[in-house]
Amino acid sequence: MLHTERTGTGKPLVLVHGLGSSLRTWDPIVPLLQDQREVIAIDLPGFGGSDPLAGEVTIAALTDAVGQFLEQESLGNADLVGSSMGARIVVELARRGHAGNVVALDPGGFWNDTQVRIFNGSITASIALVRRIQSVLPTLVQQAAGRTALLAQFSAAPWKLDPDLVLTELRGFATSPSLDEARKSLAHGPRQEGAPQGTIKGTLAFGWGRSDRVTPLSEAAVAMSHYPDATLHVFEDCGHFPHWDQPQDTARFILDATAAGST
Repeated sequence: MLHTERTGTGKPLVLVHGLGSSLRTWDPIVPLLQDQREVIAIDLPGFGGSDPLAGEVTIAALTDAVGQFLEQESLGNADLVGSSMGARIVVELARRGHAGNVVALDPGGFWNDTQVRIFNGSITASIALVRRIQSVLPTLVQQAAGRTALLAQFSAAPWKLDPDLVLTELRGFATSPSLDEARKSLAHGPRQEGAPQGTIKGTLAFGWGRSDRVTPLSEAAVAMSHYPDATLHVFEDCGHFPHWDQPQDTARFILDATAAGST
């Protein structure tokens, strides 16, 4: 069973975090969503408060686990929102036939060979650094300069981020049991498949930070070519995490993109 937090009322909206993260990543936008939707934030297996998978950790296996959770909780029509690796997962669920609307924020899996090598090298180095500095991390994140140095890869304005949010995120990078296997699957596993026009049951909306340094905006063109029924919104002054850099705009984008069938 996945660890979850639920709040709010309305049509269910399931939030799926990214690599090394947890449901806490959504804290900046949950208060902006809960007045209109029942928000269900989940921890993926081996992240946050959820136990790891019994077998191999792959993107496909993590996607299976989310699909099983949705079935067990009678959430087959719920709308889904994912960030980064979580965005890859919700896109795959849409491709598999999930009935609800889907929002994918800066997904992985649409890169070329050069881009995925850069992704894997930079993320691997970041993980190694964060693991080495765990003892001083609480002090570093309290300083704007420390947040800037540690999160420049992920945020367009890391000095503005909440220190507690940053600390939780970076501790997840250091301690999540499934992180290394999930990273390897992202970097070395199959690329994300597409879906022919007219085959997605709900709506599919991509949101991308214009200044994303993890999955650059150029990858959005590949995503759109794979999913011709999808729409694309670009967040200005925004890095890899729109829900951190532009929480108001991201919440509005999610609510608007999932409005079909939500009443």
